[in-house]
Amino acid sequence: MNRSRFLSLAVWLLAAAISNAQSFSIGGDDAPKQPLVTAELITAVTAAAPGQPFQAAVKLVHAKDSHTYGKVLPPEIIGKPTKLIWTLPEGWKVEELPWPATHKVTSTDGAMSEGYDGTVHLPVTITPPANAAVGSSVELKVKVDALVCDPKSCMPFVKEVALTLRIASAAEADAKHAAVFGGASAPPEKKTPLPFAQLLLYAFIGGLILNIMPCVFPVLGIKVTSVVQQAGEDRRKVVLHGLMYTVGILLSFWVLGGLAIALNKGWGSQLQSASFNFFLAAFFLIFALNMAGLFEIGTSAIGVGTGLQSKSGLGGSFFSGLLATVVATPCSAPFLGTALGATLALPPSYSMLIFTLIGLGLASPFLLLSVFPGLISALPRPGAWMESFKQGMSFLLFGTAGFMLYVLTNKIEGLPVLFAILSLVLIALGCWIYGRWALPHKPARTQNIARLLTLLTIGSALWLGMPEASATRSHSAEVANPQDPDRLIWDVWSPEKVNTLRAAKQPVYIDFTASWCLTCQVNKRVYADAGLRALFKQHKVATLKADWSDENETIRLALEALGKRAVPVNVLYIPGVEEPFILDELLTVGNVTAALKKLEK
Repeated sequence: MNRSRFLSLAVWLLAAAISNAQSFSIGGDDAPKQPLVTAELITAVTAAAPGQPFQAAVKLVHAKDSHTYGKVLPPEIIGKPTKLIWTLPEGWKVEELPWPATHKVTSTDGAMSEGYDGTVHLPVTITPPANAAVGSSVELKVKVDALVCDPKSCMPFVKEVALTLRIASAAEADAKHAAVFGGASAPPEKKTPLPFAQLLLYAFIGGLILNIMPCVFPVLGIKVTSVVQQAGEDRRKVVLHGLMYTVGILLSFWVLGGLAIALNKGWGSQLQSASFNFFLAAFFLIFALNMAGLFEIGTSAIGVGTGLQSKSGLGGSFFSGLLATVVATPCSAPFLGTALGATLALPPSYSMLIFTLIGLGLASPFLLLSVFPGLISALPRPGAWMESFKQGMSFLLFGTAGFMLYVLTNKIEGLPVLFAILSLVLIALGCWIYGRWALPHKPARTQNIARLLTLLTIGSALWLGMPEASATRSHSAEVANPQDPDRLIWDVWSPEKVNTLRAAKQPVYIDFTASWCLTCQVNKRVYADAGLRALFKQHKVATLKADWSDENETIRLALEALGKRAVPVNVLYIPGVEEPFILDELLTVGNVTAALKKLEK
């Protein structure tokens, strides 16, 4: 607020206080003035159902010639934004929906302003927890903090209103307020929560599709090699390897699911840590050098070769399962986003069941090969080609290490980037020392010295490259080639910016993304299409980027409000339509164009 606006508002508030004091008298004939505005909390239901969203609204009734202000004030308007401060029982969630458009009103001293008068409803969506006790009652409270004005004065309006609501097995619509809410007990643009059995199916299919996502390709290569090696083995051992691989995946998903529930984190949120990304880059580099043949640490460590025939080979299968989950988290497959988003409103036990089905979907192809070993016989026979195949697969792991380094360089900048790169070179040097001199035919003294030098080299490299919190990159708006007349200029997202643009009746396109999300990076290719960029320009669409590369509570809450728990998420706000249009997780020129065509209706 600039100085002149501040002084004007201060004078108004002082006059309001004097006017308020003069509106009452002691022992005289004067009576309190009629309230300039009254507030009431209303809902679309007389009884709410566990886990089922319903609409509610704060109803403001203004006296004649009085008005309040909107959620966001245009720069030229002097006043105070209206705020709603909610107090709900534990586990209940509230999401503010777009408020009605403001209009011209007569302000103090005859000046024109923008705000609300008459009767206005400020809508929200309220979601009870899935474990809300049927038969109980809850109290919903909201405090209205506003400035109410008439042609003579302005005064603060602070009022808390409450409503007691029953919990029933099914929502019961309130006919009295049907006209306000359009006869619906839930937001009309949102269809209804999917049946839990369908969510479990989506979770399994999403996990299954993860197998063909680029993130999981390196582990697929390892498992293909191990499956071929299992041909002709004892069936019991083959099944055990498949089960151990499955247990490794499930254990990882249970840990991720537990953390997501306990810490309220999203899918892949561990990649928001620069240190975690650095360790992954170093790990995949070491793993790739091993598969390329630079050194050997025992084939049982990666689940391939003759070690599979020993007891320790089961540990390799378990390790492969763990690794499959780690490399899968930068990707969000189709169906997976829907299943993960549903965990926001489900009890922890149901959420963990969804994570379990995702893990089973990821593990199912190799588990199927293990249970039906006849399928293995259709694969090529083991032979010398396997070593070449293994070394060839190492390049996928080098690519994964490169991707993690890319993610890291989007989180740090300057000298720390150079230190991270040099540390990876030192790690490779340590692996070369180990592979060159820590060999069984070398003298014991040579082997011990080589192991010691390897530990010192890799330890020093990790210390050198470890990112510090102070080195975190500050993310800024992404600007395309300035020579391109149809370039997309991505402004930094914020809820306030969205509200301001929507209040101005401008279409808004938001890209919820992260540098560690591989699917997000693949999606960006569509914005290079000249026809698509021309459509953005034609419809004057504001493009905002919500970068979740680092932990950001505001972005997390915005994703939850959309029913999502992972990126990518791309949404389009259409003027005059309350709910955003959510695009498919995998963008194409066709589906983005179809979304923009909705602006022509």
